[in-house]
Amino acid sequence: MGQVTATAERTIDAPADRVRTLIADYADTRPKILTEAYRDYSVSEGGTGAGTVATWKLQATSKRVRDVAATVTEPKPGTIVETDANSSMVTTWTVAEAGDKSTVRIETSWQGAGGIGGFFEKTFAPAGLKRIYDGVLDNLAKVATA
Repeated sequence: MGQVTATAERTIDAPADRVRTLIADYADTRPKILTEAYRDYSVSEGGTGAGTVATWKLQATSKRVRDVAATVTEPKPGTIVETDANSSMVTTWTVAEAGDKSTVRIETSWQGAGGIGGFFEKTFAPAGLKRIYDGVLDNLAKVATA
């Protein structure tokens, strides 16, 4: 098994504090920015930042659906980490100031399968997840600049 990592990054025309607040809002903002790849989204604990527990189904491909049960931590300002209780998947959202704008980076890592399946996972999964995240970042930009 090897580690698989997928990333997406975008500059958003809104101040970093505003963008951080929106990303940490799992109750109201998050459902607005998720794409059709996310189903059955719900918050079971918290709703804002650290301590939030949210669940969803991520439809990565027509055949691949991952049940995610994420617990949110904020190890440092501008960084939100979602750790999946159902797998080794960890997603880190980082927001950095870029003048009067923000740079948002989403990085997800997990332990991939072994063998030929692992080869294909490591080859194709990052690009597929990046496409999903590009849609989420598009939606975040729309909400942040509204």
